[in-house]
Amino acid sequence: MSPKNYEKPYTILNSAMTLDGKIATKTGSSEISGQEDLVRVHELRMEVDAIMVGINTVLADDPRLTVHKIPSSKSDNPLRIVVDSRARTPLNFRILNSDAKTLLAVTQAADPVKVNKLKQLVDVVVCGEKHVDLKNLMKHLYELGIKTLMLEGGSTLNYSMLSEGLVDEVRVCIAPMVAGGKYAKTLADGDGFDEMKDSVKLEFKKSYTLGDDLIVEYKVLPRKLK
Repeated sequence: MSPKNYEKPYTILNSAMTLDGKIATKTGSSEISGQEDLVRVHELRMEVDAIMVGINTVLADDPRLTVHKIPSSKSDNPLRIVVDSRARTPLNFRILNSDAKTLLAVTQAADPVKVNKLKQLVDVVVCGEKHVDLKNLMKHLYELGIKTLMLEGGSTLNYSMLSEGLVDEVRVCIAPMVAGGKYAKTLADGDGFDEMKDSVKLEFKKSYTLGDDLIVEYKVLPRKLK
């Protein structure tokens, strides 16, 4: 993986979804990929400089976001980044532990008392007034030396990153199951586009099977942003 000299990290959106595009059920259950795909994900984590998730993913899963499904050492763990506009990350959650470095992106609207408590545990950057300015965040990450970034959702952050033209690749594990449910999370939710002509266009790269799962990889095509 050797991206060119971008002014932002080369970003790979990686996710697992059901055949009907769900990344979690309405209750938050997200056990989708098989063991072989979990190994793939952790191998990718070991390759990149950082992993980024949104606060909803943190609150739902209390993830470690480390390399632990394959043989590894602490030095193999990438930087963990949480997009957390209002500094809602609980102080006892695993994302704040010492297993790997963590950066929280918050806004001016976040509670300053909570922000100060978080700063005692991890690095915090203020990036935006009410919502995290993702373009500025990506520029900041690049300046920190983050050249490759793995985006692990959830659906709102996925949509925001895609719609702002900040994703370079999409890699999806499609599991042989159908979850259904109008309140279940999909690969990309958010506001959505009004017209299909405005949607994010992809170029097929390759596909292959891992156990019972199908892995599909796409290049994200440049789009004209309004």
